[in-house]
Amino acid sequence: MNFLLETLRLIVLTICYHLEAFLKVIVPQRRKNVSGEIVLITGAGSGIGRLMALEFAPLDVSLVLWDINVDGLKETAKQVKEKGVSRVHYYQCDCSDREVVYRVADQVKREIGDVTILINNAGIVSGKRFMDTPDALVEKTFRVNALSHFWTYKAFLPAMTNKNHGHLVSVASSAGLIGVNGLADYCASKFAAMGFAESVALELIAAGKEAIKTTIVCPYFINTGMFDGCGTKWPRLLPILEPDYVAKKIVSAILTDQVYVLLPRSLYFLMALKGFIPFKQSVILGIYFGAFNFMDAFKGREKKRD
Repeated sequence: MNFLLETLRLIVLTICYHLEAFLKVIVPQRRKNVSGEIVLITGAGSGIGRLMALEFAPLDVSLVLWDINVDGLKETAKQVKEKGVSRVHYYQCDCSDREVVYRVADQVKREIGDVTILINNAGIVSGKRFMDTPDALVEKTFRVNALSHFWTYKAFLPAMTNKNHGHLVSVASSAGLIGVNGLADYCASKFAAMGFAESVALELIAAGKEAIKTTIVCPYFINTGMFDGCGTKWPRLLPILEPDYVAKKIVSAILTDQVYVLLPRSLYFLMALKGFIPFKQSVILGIYFGAFNFMDAFKGREKKRD
């Protein structure tokens, strides 16, 4: 195909896809039927993981819950069953340990079947400045927040590709879009999770496996306890998000095959600015929005695992 034809094709498709995106904004999207799907949620013992399980409960899915906290898993399973769900299974899994992930994944495949909706939600935060963060904690942050996604994809993606059916969900963070003072290890791990999810999504498209969908979620601070103590300078522009709201938005995005979810919506505007303004202006904006002081009063959970 010559240059003119390829350029014309690019222009036509660009117009079509922009019109499609505009229509999706103004026309309510049809939700797909997930009845019978096997949904695995990591970090399901508390916070957003638990709330997503509760959102999926009425949708006639089989729920597979992973967390290192067994007591938290039992409570999530109890709450889900109280909603009338019988197909709920929980497994203790340390997502920072590759061999454990593979072992528990094999157990799930033997006992439940092939996972068709994989939600990588488990995450930790140190809350320390870079030079104050022990090497072991940096490595742990990367193993939980990023490398665990590699291992779960390796475990469950082959069955999805064989059937050309499935959905991969990465619960990343707004800290995976822009660096934040006092969150160097966390930001880097979330950047890695985003880059990984985007790259695998492109690999699937290139391989003709477009029926396997990807959703990447980038929320601002969520009121789950993980970032206790952190504040926001302008709550109308960048509010601390309520967990129920975030869980509903994530599940809605999965059901409508939305690729990117930025919460709150003001992040779409701020990310658009990032590519156009000079670096010094971005620093001034960071100061204006309080990004240099987000972590000043950080306390976090006593046990920092989401």
